Amino acid sequence: MPLIHVQSVTKQFRRRLRREGFRGTFANLFIPQYEAITAVDQVSFAIEAGEIVGYIGPNGAGKSTTIKMLSGILVPTSGAIEVLGLIPSRQRKQYARQIGAVFGQRTSLWWDVPVIDSFYLLRDIYKVPEMQFQRNLALFSDLLGLGEFIHVPVRQLSLGQRVLADITAALLHDPAILFLDEPTIGVDVVSKERLRSFLREINQARQVTILLTTHDLNEIEKLCPRVLIIDHGHILYDGSIEDIRTRYASERLLAIEFEDAIPDFSLEGAMLKRSQGRKKWFAFNRFETSATDLIASINLKYPVADLTVTEPEIEDVIRLIYQDQAGRMKLELNSFSALPAWNARLRSCTGRSSGCGYSITWW
Repeated sequence: MPLIHVQSVTKQFRRRLRREGFRGTFANLFIPQYEAITAVDQVSFAIEAGEIVGYIGPNGAGKSTTIKMLSGILVPTSGAIEVLGLIPSRQRKQYARQIGAVFGQRTSLWWDVPVIDSFYLLRDIYKVPEMQFQRNLALFSDLLGLGEFIHVPVRQLSLGQRVLADITAALLHDPAILFLDEPTIGVDVVSKERLRSFLREINQARQVTILLTTHDLNEIEKLCPRVLIIDHGHILYDGSIEDIRTRYASERLLAIEFEDAIPDFSLEGAMLKRSQGRKKWFAFNRFETSATDLIASINLKYPVADLTVTEPEIEDVIRLIYQDQAGRMKLELNSFSALPAWNARLRSCTGRSSGCGYSITWW
């Protein structure tokens, strides 16, 4: 049984419509109208104990809503969530003792007291044994450098220091799962690297399961073997970073600096993309051509001073996934519009329509 099991979960919010003009204002008061906003739509996934999973997507994709349902803050409209054998929204007190959560810019620390006092308060709230508390505090202080600011009021901390303190607060009671929702937004490079090292350490040493949402794809690439990509409330991809590259980024780039300036030339199995001075860039398919063979072929013709082989940037790969999904959606809609019986439905549809065995979802 997976540690986290999410099955066909949907979350809808009701938003009040605002009509304009005097009559509209009057109607808003006495005859309010609402529309349903679907933030998460039929999402399913499972996470095993000890995994670090990145949960990524654009703003409004449904990441934070999912995390809040998993942490028990929000109740799903439909579907089922089970974590550690518990239902988060129903068994909140028992569940809260087994998870840690950090939500971006919102701190769980008391604003006007020193950091260490917040830790003492959390120790008492979670009833953490003193020996366990001191052991964790010493370990986290060493790994995160808390000694520099542990006696400073939270309001006087830098953003990076506060994030490190919040992560510590979320882990003092030894939770089995850590939910991180945009924890490093606005944080400096040094603090980010320290946090990455810390998360890797607690995952490997304590098998803490981590679900991380972030817009920093570099962070995902360095931390998360597995990635979930969500957009408009739908899961677009669930797999490894390497599988993403295999499916959506087969092209590599070979950059070569020659000892002397040479004219442009063709190369079997590769395409010249760019030429500047003594440097040339060749693109090739990693599954059709070996970089070693290309380099050997070039070395036979011209003396090489330096060379590098680069993978596509993960940001570009994610963009390809979104483009691929948009292309599939357009193709699906075009195929429906070719059916005369659906033309009128397509023109008037504003949400999800189904009939005759077909279903259209407007994202």
